[in-house]
Amino acid sequence: MSNPPPNQAQSRSRFYLVRILALLFVLALSAFIFSIRQDAAKLAFLGYPGVFLIAFMAYATVILPAPALAIIFTFGGVLSNPLAVAISASLGATLGEISGYLAGFGGQVVIERLDIYQRLTSFMQRHGPITVYILSAIPNPFFDLAGMAAGALKMPLHVFLFWCFLGQTTKMLIFSFLGAGLLSRFLH
Repeated sequence: MSNPPPNQAQSRSRFYLVRILALLFVLALSAFIFSIRQDAAKLAFLGYPGVFLIAFMAYATVILPAPALAIIFTFGGVLSNPLAVAISASLGATLGEISGYLAGFGGQVVIERLDIYQRLTSFMQRHGPITVYILSAIPNPFFDLAGMAAGALKMPLHVFLFWCFLGQTTKMLIFSFLGAGLLSRFLH
């Protein structure tokens, strides 16, 4: 058996190094955000940029829970424009989901043994963009796995982000306007 040519071996080594670094980055970011989750509400004084930051931090965690939807619901009722709340939250959440995508790219071996991941990957191979949209539009604990599957399947990042943004916007509009409708009755 012969060794691969030096350029191919270097390229493969670089590829694995990038995957490992992406996974380490995602794990460190998740641990940091999870550790400061109680302080997220203090960003409310920032208004819509605060909504963006809270959503980004909540959705940048991989697998670890963060109470973003409750916060979006509240801000929808507290801030004057629930549409701006939803868009700010959608942008933050979408950019935060890059961490799941990178985790799939970097840590495919870690999650590929999970049965739900196998089924999700199979479904995503057939219906990638619509899977990203549906799973990001409904509150569920599986979207991190969908982001990981998209990264592992090498779905182009811009395609993942586009469909994720559409789904996040659908979900954030619902929560923001529900908050505006329900909380305005109690606050006024």
